[in-house]
Amino acid sequence: MITITTSKNKKVYFASDQHLGAPTPELSFPREKKFIAWLDTIKKDAEVIFLLGDLFDFWFEYKTVVPKGFVRVLGKLAEIKDSGIPIYFFVGNHDLWMNDYFEEELNIPIFHSPQEVLIDHKKFLVGHGDGLGPGDKGYKRMKKVFTFPLFKWMFRWFHPDLGVRLGHYMSVKNKLISGDEDAKYLGDENEWLVLYCKQILTQKHYDYFIFGHRHLPLDIKLQENSTYFNLGDWITYFTFGTFSNGNFQLTKFN
Repeated sequence: MITITTSKNKKVYFASDQHLGAPTPELSFPREKKFIAWLDTIKKDAEVIFLLGDLFDFWFEYKTVVPKGFVRVLGKLAEIKDSGIPIYFFVGNHDLWMNDYFEEELNIPIFHSPQEVLIDHKKFLVGHGDGLGPGDKGYKRMKKVFTFPLFKWMFRWFHPDLGVRLGHYMSVKNKLISGDEDAKYLGDENEWLVLYCKQILTQKHYDYFIFGHRHLPLDIKLQENSTYFNLGDWITYFTFGTFSNGNFQLTKFN
């Protein structure tokens, strides 16, 4: 469990789904600058920063090569981490091939599954959100294939110029970035992350469930003292989460 006690006037920040690099590096660049501006703003009072996946629209780590670009955002994360502010990164479905680059180069721990977090005596379950709950069977099958060690070994044998181009092409074709059905609210009874949270609550209590992946800012009361938040994205909404003074809220960055 990650345990955090906030100092006076400090906040814990959450953001997800920046999808940097999509649909093209040129069109993504203004969003990258906006996200960096947000990081510059929050570093003044951040106790901890949680990034909940899909920072990049495609990411694959070869043994000695990582995708070209993103120097500004990687440098900003390094600056913030080096200043003493902890950053935790949760792998999403677009950067699920992340291994140890962030840990070795930036000293930022990464997680491949939801984690329990205790902040000022409030219990959180935090993760990207992909593949959880009922349904979404097509993606679950795809994820098993993409994370299978043999498939990763075979993909690594592609020259990076070919492998990264192919991976980027496949990522941009994903409905989440093109804004189709997957980015529409389905109603509480059909939202699989809502159903997942309710199932978890039958076994263990959490004050807050914080996820990304759905590209929708959501604030859904599950029980009297338990709420599910989805962080939205940095493509359409530019929203982020803040926890301070015992309360969690979603805010749009302008």
